[in-house]
Amino acid sequence: MRRFLIRLFRMLGLLILLAIAIAAWLVYDGNQQLSMPLKVAEPSTITIAPGARIRDVILQLHAQQRLASLRQGAYLEAYARGSGKAAGIKAGEYRLEPGISAYQALELWRSGKVVVYELRIVEGTRFDVALQQVMAHPQIRHTLTTTDKEKIMAALGLAGKYPEGRFFPDTYLFPRDTVDVVVLRRAFDAMTKVIDAEWQTRAADLPYSNPDEALSMASIVEKETGAPVERPQIAGVFVRRLRMGMRLQTDPTVIYGLGDQFDGNLRKRDLLAANPYNTYLNTGLPPTPICLPGRAAINAALHPADGDALYFVSRGDGTHQFSATLEEHEAAVRRYQLGGRAPPPTVDPTTSPNPQVDPASPTP
Repeated sequence: MRRFLIRLFRMLGLLILLAIAIAAWLVYDGNQQLSMPLKVAEPSTITIAPGARIRDVILQLHAQQRLASLRQGAYLEAYARGSGKAAGIKAGEYRLEPGISAYQALELWRSGKVVVYELRIVEGTRFDVALQQVMAHPQIRHTLTTTDKEKIMAALGLAGKYPEGRFFPDTYLFPRDTVDVVVLRRAFDAMTKVIDAEWQTRAADLPYSNPDEALSMASIVEKETGAPVERPQIAGVFVRRLRMGMRLQTDPTVIYGLGDQFDGNLRKRDLLAANPYNTYLNTGLPPTPICLPGRAAINAALHPADGDALYFVSRGDGTHQFSATLEEHEAAVRRYQLGGRAPPPTVDPTTSPNPQVDPASPTP
């Protein structure tokens, strides 16, 4: 009996040693496999669906032939489950870079650092153009089936609001399959935040009764100059005109009112055509903004430069010549627009309902 027990204990000891050796080998081999890079020859992506389990992800890696070996997948699942990390993986699209190990991939999936895409809306873009950008973006999930502005705003929960000028031009980052309505609502909320903040710090005695009017002015300033330094001066000209009851007489508002009828050439008949946006015929600001203005243009509209200029004309280099009187303006038009020739007859817009020359904007 004693010999039997001795043999039994020896056998159990050997089994224990063997189990320890096997466990040690498994730990060593598992660490080797998990430290080994996945088979990623060039940057690529893997998408984890909502509710996916770690086994689903590993099967996807196997199907895409990204596992260094079958053992690597088995070890990855065992490690993820045993460590409790499997429960922390997050849905989304992840970028796999060459050299990434199984360990690193698991931490990436737990981090939620998904691939992001961008949509850049440039200052001065019209809403319909920005909408086309959203609807054409391949990584945005499209749910909007119309370009009708009223229906678009209703889908955003903004029924009754006019969209022009209400969406902030910026670079927006988002993961794949972000819904179009979400992207547009972000841009709307961003503009609301910007205009509200800028309105709180506005200069005193501005001729605006509310932030909406300031936004309309900012959109005009945005379209009138590409020289950032001139924005406050441009705003100053238009603010003084509003205070004096002068018509703004700015081409971009007329062009906006023409819509699809504008062929790239603004003609005298366009300036004389009745249109809510025709600031040659109508006094005051247009009924809505005419584009999506950036923060600098909004700031300029709310902090116009002091001075006495009531007119400006393009110098042809992206900047403008500002003038305080109609005579000075006509001289500037001759110099910069007409090569020294006399301009056609001009009528002071403070008295004439039928101006023949734009006294404010670059087009004579």
